[in-house]
Amino acid sequence: MKLALILAGALAVAAPAAAQPANHADHAAAAPKAAAPVQGSGVVKGVNAKAGTITLHHGPIPALKWPAMTMTFKAAPEAVKAAKTGKSVTFTLNAAGDQVLSLQ
Repeated sequence: MKLALILAGALAVAAPAAAQPANHADHAAAAPKAAAPVQGSGVVKGVNAKAGTITLHHGPIPALKWPAMTMTFKAAPEAVKAAKTGKSVTFTLNAAGDQVLSLQ
């Protein structure tokens, strides 16, 4: 009889502990890997220093699955200063393809 009471008591205490959800809220998520910058080449079609943008007619950019086209990009201040309309350039875009990081 004592054994039955001890087992019943142990089960009563252990059951709620076993039913606790596996909460992983205190675990940090793995940091995403930084994607590499993307290279391209093209011709500067326009510069808007006030807006901080450069318009480029670029060749295909396979890393972004883009065909050749003309696009206006936000650009780093150094890239805006280096851009001259009509100049052939190679450029580096951020991994998302929405900002010119550098212009050569």
